[in-house]
Amino acid sequence: MPEPKAFIDTNILLYLLSTDVAKADRAEDVVRTGGVISVQVLNEIANVAHRKLAMPWIEINAVLEMIRSVCPVVPLTIEIHDRGRSIAERYKLNIYDAMIVAAALLAECKILYSEDVQDRLLVDKQLQIRNPFR
Repeated sequence: MPEPKAFIDTNILLYLLSTDVAKADRAEDVVRTGGVISVQVLNEIANVAHRKLAMPWIEINAVLEMIRSVCPVVPLTIEIHDRGRSIAERYKLNIYDAMIVAAALLAECKILYSEDVQDRLLVDKQLQIRNPFR
């Protein structure tokens, strides 16, 4: 039986760059099973890689290109924005996490791999949050 359609949050993908071998390996497993991302995820990876990890742009671009080659990317839309605000209010999530949840819902994903949102939270009776490191 195939895995349900999944969405991968930024924090999971950033572990691909980690020196924590166990978490990097688990992040690779998640990516290998397949998952959708949004433009927000790409923006957040670029920001963290540049500001916190001090990676040169040539390396950041290579990482983003690799991720885009294995993960379908959904655009940011006003529909995501509107749904995200509603989710933030209803589930008491920060706005950026709520936008990730909204993008996952609108991409018709059943699973959201994230370390930032409450593990096992069921959103709108259709999206299960899963922390792959638990």
